[in-house]
Amino acid sequence: MSFIDPPEHLALLRLSALGDATHVVPLVRTIQRAWPKTRITWVIGKGERLLLEGLEGVEFIVYDKKTGLAGMRELWRRLAMQRFDALLQMQLAARANLLSFGIDAPVRIGYDRARSKEGHGLFINRRIPAEGTHVLDVLGQFTLPLGLEQTEVEWRLPVPQAAREWAEEQLPGTTPTLIVSPCSSHPLRNWTPERYAAVADHAAGEHGYRIAICGGRSELERRTADAILTAMKRPALDLVGRDTLKQLMGLLERADILLGPDSGPVHIANALGTKVVGLYACTDAERSGPYSDRRFTTNHYDTAARKFLKKPASALRWGKRVEFPGVMELIGVDEVIDCIDRCTAELRQSRTA
Repeated sequence: MSFIDPPEHLALLRLSALGDATHVVPLVRTIQRAWPKTRITWVIGKGERLLLEGLEGVEFIVYDKKTGLAGMRELWRRLAMQRFDALLQMQLAARANLLSFGIDAPVRIGYDRARSKEGHGLFINRRIPAEGTHVLDVLGQFTLPLGLEQTEVEWRLPVPQAAREWAEEQLPGTTPTLIVSPCSSHPLRNWTPERYAAVADHAAGEHGYRIAICGGRSELERRTADAILTAMKRPALDLVGRDTLKQLMGLLERADILLGPDSGPVHIANALGTKVVGLYACTDAERSGPYSDRRFTTNHYDTAARKFLKKPASALRWGKRVEFPGVMELIGVDEVIDCIDRCTAELRQSRTA
């Protein structure tokens, strides 16, 4: 199925998370390049809306999962008078599947059968191919049933000038900067503070990096940052809980390297062109690692699967997490230091070329 004429109005449904919302942006750019007059309405989560505010040509409608069924009914009422040419249902969670019920679209595109779960197949009538491994590539396939193909990955995330100016105040000058973003929303994905501190001390001592620690306002993020700062022998900037999502984008855009586990900042930094040293064991870096460059990312997913699930990674369902206490301890300090060293060497070479 494909459109002979450009569709008038498309609906996208992807509520969360920050990284996955970032991965949807290249799909939006693909549609906009092919059909610049097509309206796009994106049903999105609250935090993800704050991140992508200013994305041109997109109408955002927020669903806050905390509002439950009452929030769904309110969203359905808001959309009751709108009819879309197609819905791209890009989230497999039961909540998102149910939410899509109130979106009026004759063409309802969803995941292939192998990836479908939680009743997803009941709410769609077209499926993407069962191909691709990385989340961004899989999401990009939602263009295929429309008659398009995502052949170019373009982000151009909206970073306000005020956020850039704020970031420059925090990270002034041209000193090379390593940002440590130590926490994922999934605590079992987090590395130990002592190991973060050892890597940060090496980066500062051997390469002259300015170290900045970033994070949100949760108790876990505050406690983790305090433990890292206590364990470090060298000074570091404590920016935890001080930035907004837009200001975080400004910081990541200004940094040379981001160090962190599978989390939103990893994908936002990658989309902004910043190098990423990713820490992966609970999840597969080939599926959800920094899309543009995974050469400096650890990936112990297969080892974790064999140790904790008694299966090779190849035997696991796409998206299966290996989240158990001790999984992230499979990642050693020395191998992460090696990633920092190799990434730094490449950055220096590119600057002198």
